[in-house]
Amino acid sequence: MKHFHQFIALIALVGVITACNNQPATTTTELAVPVSVTDIKPGSIEKVINTTGTLNATKTTVLKTEMTGKYRLLVNPRTHRPFALGDVVENGQVIIQLEDAEYVNGIGLESKRLNLEISEQNMKKQQSLFEKGGVTQLDYRNSEVSYTNAKDAFERANLQLAKMNVQVPFKGVITDLPAITNSTQVASGTSVVSLMDYNIMTVEVNLPEKYITDVVIDQTVRIMNYTLPNDTLHGSVKELSPAISTETRTFKGVIQVANPDLKLRPGMFAKADIVLARKDSVIVIPKDIIISGQRGKTVFIVENGTANEKRITLGYETQDKAEITSGLKMNDRLVIKGFETLKNRSKVKIVK
Repeated sequence: MKHFHQFIALIALVGVITACNNQPATTTTELAVPVSVTDIKPGSIEKVINTTGTLNATKTTVLKTEMTGKYRLLVNPRTHRPFALGDVVENGQVIIQLEDAEYVNGIGLESKRLNLEISEQNMKKQQSLFEKGGVTQLDYRNSEVSYTNAKDAFERANLQLAKMNVQVPFKGVITDLPAITNSTQVASGTSVVSLMDYNIMTVEVNLPEKYITDVVIDQTVRIMNYTLPNDTLHGSVKELSPAISTETRTFKGVIQVANPDLKLRPGMFAKADIVLARKDSVIVIPKDIIISGQRGKTVFIVENGTANEKRITLGYETQDKAEITSGLKMNDRLVIKGFETLKNRSKVKIVK
């Protein structure tokens, strides 16, 4: 009886084991991670120095009176009103006149002009007579001297009279015009107008010493002002100091930029990007998709529905882009969204 019970127990145990073995197996299916991709195409990238500086006009001057007289502001022929701040003036244009009748009369311009005419006529007459033998060579030479003296006197009178005018020395814009009432007596040496030419502007910048062998004259520079973010002007490096400041470890450079529409104004703060070099037809990717880890810098590409982690080497870099010199090839399908949770060999589903 004892052996029978042992036999029954053995059969029951075998049944339990068999039942357990017949339970369905538990399986796990890997879910595909949704990602966005882009096909790598040839791109361009530049090696750039980002710097800033203040815009300055290339020409500035303050015009002063040379003589004493009554102030008179002239009318601008372009606007048909007296010259005012912001007016464009031409080289040689007179914008202010001083009036002093006593001084003008003392110059005697009209009498000197008449004397010049008479001297010229007499010289021509003496020349004709000399050629016919009617006068001596000395008579003719004396008439030449008289004409030369009369001409010099007339020119000096004109120069003296011109001192009563405030004349523009270059084309520019009026930036300051003191409020002086017409007919006010002003002394010589009085500042009466400030002028500026900013069709061409300069930016003085301080550059890190590590770039002293990279920056050269005539390199292209992009100029941007923060108040005009959509307008980029192009200039060039015009001056470079060979000396490095021991205090700031920088060297000085001067950038020049054409400003034909006068969008840039003197005193504006500007961003200047000096283009040191440029590469075309290279692999360029967004910097924000690059992962930095123990394996170095990596990105993911998609091959046959699987994410493959690729180790990469960087070349030129900008604020938001990087050149890839190894690790990727043209037409690779680069993951640009959804890479944060990926692992090497993860299954992926491409979405827009």
